[in-house]
Formats: sequence, C-alpha cells, structure tokens
Amino acid sequence: MLGAGAMGRIAARDLVETLPNGSRVMIADANANVASSVARSLPRHRRIDVRSAPVDAQDSRRLSALLARVNAFAVINATHHRFNVSVMEAALSARTHYCDLGGLFHHTRVQLRQHNAWKRADRLAILGIGAAPGIVNVLARSAADTMERVREIHIFVAGIDRTGRQGPPPFGVSYSVRTLLEEAAEPAAVLRKGRLQFEPPMSSARRIRFPPPVGPQLPVFTLHSEIATLPLTYREKGIRECTFRIAFPSPTVERLALLRELGLLSATPVRAGSAVLAPREFLASIVEGEKPPQKSDASDEYEILRVVVRGRRNGVLVEDTIDCHVAGKRAWRLGIDMDTGCPPSIAMQMLARGEITGRGVLPPEQAVPAASFISELRIRGMQIRKRSMRGRWHDTG
Repeated sequence: MLGAGAMGRIAARDLVETLPNGSRVMIADANANVASSVARSLPRHRRIDVRSAPVDAQDSRRLSALLARVNAFAVINATHHRFNVSVMEAALSARTHYCDLGGLFHHTRVQLRQHNAWKRADRLAILGIGAAPGIVNVLARSAADTMERVREIHIFVAGIDRTGRQGPPPFGVSYSVRTLLEEAAEPAAVLRKGRLQFEPPMSSARRIRFPPPVGPQLPVFTLHSEIATLPLTYREKGIRECTFRIAFPSPTVERLALLRELGLLSATPVRAGSAVLAPREFLASIVEGEKPPQKSDASDEYEILRVVVRGRRNGVLVEDTIDCHVAGKRAWRLGIDMDTGCPPSIAMQMLARGEITGRGVLPPEQAVPAASFISELRIRGMQIRKRSMRGRWHDTG
C-alpha cells in the first residue's frame, strides 16, 4: 500500500479485514511517522502481518528496491495521480502488479502507452479502480457485455452529507483538494457523435432525479478518466456518446467558479515578490494545511454512482440504468469514501485468487469480471440496483 492518506487508510483497513490469515500488508508513505501510525491503528484481531516503511512516490529507484526486497505481489497506489507514472515504473521494474485510483484522463492516456511493456513482463496494471473511475467502469461492463451494440454510456455521481461538523470543509468534498481544483479548472472530456471533444469545466448541469435519500441533483461535466478508456473499450461495439457528470453542493460550484474567474486555479507559475508559484499549487497547499473539520459522530453520508448504458440487446433497443448505493460503514466510522478505498483491495485480492487474469495495462472494464466484483461490493454493504427499459431512449447525455 503506497500512500497513507484517507483512501490509503481505507484500502489498508479492507485488506487487513479480508485477506487470508498469514498475509502481509506493507504501509508505505513519504512520511515515516504517518505510515507507522496508520500501521499501528489497524486491527490486530486476525493473523495479518502489518508493517510500515518510508518511501517517496517520486523516487522510482527506492520504491522499486522496497517492492523487490519485500517480494511484493502488488502495489496499491493511493497517492495523487501526478505520481502514477513514476510508481508504475517502479512496480514494473520490481515485476509487481499495480493498481491506482485514476489518472484524471490525461495521466491515464499516458499510462496506457505502457501496455506492451507490462504484457511482456507478464504483469497487470489496472488504471482507476476506485469509485469513479472504478466501480462505474465495471457497472458499465456488466451491461455492455450483454449487448451486441453499445451506443452510449453516461455516468453520474451524487451524494449527500448529513454529518454534524464543527466548521464544514471549504469545498464540501472529502477527496483530494488538488484533484478537485484540477476538475474545476481543466476542460472536461466527452465523446460526442463518435468524436472526443472538450467542454468547459463544471458546465452543462443536468437535473437528475436520484433515489432517496439523495434526491434531485445537478451534476456537471468534469475531467475524468472514464472518458479516456470506455470509448476505446467499446469502439468495436459502436459507441458514439460517453459522458461523466458529478454533483457538487451549490456553494462549492460558486466558490470554484469565482476562483477560476480570478485566475487562482491556473497551473501557470506567476511571480509574487521573490516567489514563483502556480496559483493552483499555492491554493492547494493552503487548503491542505487547514485542520480538517471535526465530525460529531460516525459519518452520515450517502452516495449514488449511476451508469446508463444504451445499445441493442437481441436486436432490440435497450437502456440499462445501474445504481450503486453507498451508505458508509458505521463500524469503521466511515462514510462514502469506502467506495473509493475498498475497490483496489477487492481487485488485488481477485487477482491473487486468479479471478482476474489479464496482463498489460488495462482499465477496470477490461480487467475486472463484473459478477465477482459486484458480489464483493455487496459483501461490503454497497447495494447494486438495476432497471432496464426497451424501446426509445430518454435524453440523459
């Protein structure tokens, strides 16, 4: 496990709770104290050997040496996606299987170019096996595999947070602020009429009615990895449309729009006195340095990951809508982040058991068998609900 932040901790907890007795988990982080603290915090009620080590994700040579020294079967990369390529290089050098939480489209496209090298090494790298990307890709596969033609795939993410907090987080989201700022600043990739194009960030709000308790939301376009892989995976089945939208709290959308207008989301370095720094980097550093809000109790959050797949099944036009309901896990005092932290643990265990057999660099919809993966999600309390319609499609793209 590389990266002892919020998602790395969840993945490590899931590994410790579900791996066979006698397994070994290594928690590695650039901060030795953080890695050690996370390792000590994990439950010890099962015979799992938990250790920690300091290593910088940017130092491919040292990371490769660590992976080789401990004879690692796989590395779960839970660091920021800017480190994905260097961590992949280390894993390949150590002949270690790999997975990450996504590359925000552009990094993913770069990573896909390593496919042949990983295939020659007889190792697998799964790109983006969190919630979105990750769960949504596999849900898309569960429908697309039953269709002879796939014309459209649309992804929507929305949630609510009813947890009492002393001072809400500035942007109302729990994942990486750096990733959020990139999503708010960079044009969003979409597939329209078979052609990849880019839309303004956080644009094209569409009112979507989600089941209770989430209810009606206004998800918007943001840059995401799904659009880097799903159109390639289903090109032979004729895909023409592919989009990703996520709903943010209204204050979050307004704050990010203001920051964008002021130029504070720019990645271009500017001079301020004697310092030269990108405004986005400075802003991220400020937010990351803030003390996180205190929760009154276990998280009371709920999220729905929705995938709409349209195509032809047995010659008939069909539309499948698959929702993944995530209510968190009170026993772990954990909210919806479990849908991002648990999937890499699930995937690497499926790989170890021989349920995943692919080699090379693959997205989840190509690497991960849907039925087994969905069963594992259900074991962890996530509910999958599907409905199908025949005939004319509604416009949700």
